[in-house]
Amino acid sequence: MADISHEAGSAPRKGPGLGARLKLLNSPLTAIVAIFAAVAIWDGHNLGDVFGIAIGSLIGTAPYIFFAVLLLAYLKATGAETALSKAFEGRETRMIVLAAIFGGLAPFCSCQVIPFIAGLLALGTPLSAVMAFWLSSPLIDPPTLLITAGALGWPFAIGKAVAAVGLGLAGGFIIRALMRTGAFAEPLKIQQRTRCGCGAKTNGKPEWRFWTEAPRRETFRHELVTNALFLLKWLALAYTLEGIMIEYMPADLIARVVGGEGVVPVVIAALVGMPAYLNGYIAPPLLAGLIQQGMSIGAAMAFVIAGAVSSIPAMAAVWSLVKPRVFAAYLGLGIVGAIVSGLIFQAVV
Repeated sequence: MADISHEAGSAPRKGPGLGARLKLLNSPLTAIVAIFAAVAIWDGHNLGDVFGIAIGSLIGTAPYIFFAVLLLAYLKATGAETALSKAFEGRETRMIVLAAIFGGLAPFCSCQVIPFIAGLLALGTPLSAVMAFWLSSPLIDPPTLLITAGALGWPFAIGKAVAAVGLGLAGGFIIRALMRTGAFAEPLKIQQRTRCGCGAKTNGKPEWRFWTEAPRRETFRHELVTNALFLLKWLALAYTLEGIMIEYMPADLIARVVGGEGVVPVVIAALVGMPAYLNGYIAPPLLAGLIQQGMSIGAAMAFVIAGAVSSIPAMAAVWSLVKPRVFAAYLGLGIVGAIVSGLIFQAVV
């Protein structure tokens, strides 16, 4: 058969550029292949065990993944996030309460939060209500709740949701009290115009019957496919790492550092969790492995809350909009809230 790849007069096809190659190397699928290849080379007899743990956990979480991506696509297609502005109306106490609750329900991506919050602060919305939203928003959302339940069980998932709302409420009312003493009088930096390129742009009221409009149907399809692929590849990596931890990480080491009862393991977990951020989809499988190795349930809660508050998108949103003292208050409330949440969850459960 004739070779038609280089016909006369046609330019030779170029291979993937450097950017594409770097993106491929940074892919979770590449990491998964590399991990299994390393296990096969250095410890081949354990390859089946690691693979069995990873695939078994992924299959067990599959129903939660399905409902998570379906719910997120629905919220995006309907424009449900537009209803969030109602939380920032009325009395300050009402705003704080609703902002803390809705912070865990809004399907915002990290860049969509920035212009939304910038607009609220520019319009004079109290920093207390904004802080309540900021603290609760990165901790939980409907898809994260389902993924957490699939990996760690409903008690942990519900406990994290309660902690998210509780942290938002506590942070909001603490900032409110400090503002009455004269602190944070001018929290907002001078803003440049911010544009956000992710997600669908929806205006006005949510359209719950989204299938009646072609653009919303397309948004639903796009979000469903995009989020399904995102979750599957990152959870596959997370469960692969869980298998590695279970097989190779000394259980007695985990038990000594963050195991057992008391304040110290919870504080250590919160301090380690803040710089070692793992997003809300990857953290639950890894925590499941650590708990199986001896990590206390309170330390796990402190770790996941501190890590979410200190995520790069969450911190970037706060830093880009407010002055350093407000940013410091955000981090301080986050780490203290993580420790308190861990201790309460450990005592209750």
